[in-house]
Amino acid sequence: MSYHIAKIPCGEFGEISKIEEELCELVDSIDQGNKIMALCELADLIGAIEGYAAKHHSGITLVDLIVMKDATKKAFETGTRTSRNAFETRNSKALGLS
Repeated sequence: MSYHIAKIPCGEFGEISKIEEELCELVDSIDQGNKIMALCELADLIGAIEGYAAKHHSGITLVDLIVMKDATKKAFETGTRTSRNAFETRNSKALGLS
């Protein structure tokens, strides 16, 4: 039995596939309008990211990732980095424009 309506393939802990699984579960939770389940999936997503980092980037922790997240946030806040529309970026790359 599962809480999820969408068919979501199981990922392997420590691999990208587990991050994908948890992200799909988050989307399904939001689609169901279940805020509490979505928060649980966010926690599971953090766990999947932590597992991936531990397996593929020995010594890197969630604290290290948060330091980088904070640096990115600061760059956006100060204007030294700007956001681009993901659709435009993806299409530009596909067309060889960037």
